[in-house]
Amino acid sequence: MAKPNFGYEKRQRELEKKRKKEEKARKKAAGPQPAQPPAPPDNAT
Repeated sequence: MAKPNFGYEKRQRELEKKRKKEEKARKKAAGPQPAQPPAPPDNAT
């Protein structure tokens, strides 16, 4: 029976964490996105 390759699994987890961290940093560096103003109510007649 083959033994599990824990080194490979750990490396994949580390890569996933790194990818998420970089994505979060990229979003933060882009600055806050302007929020969409709420649409005016239709019953304002």
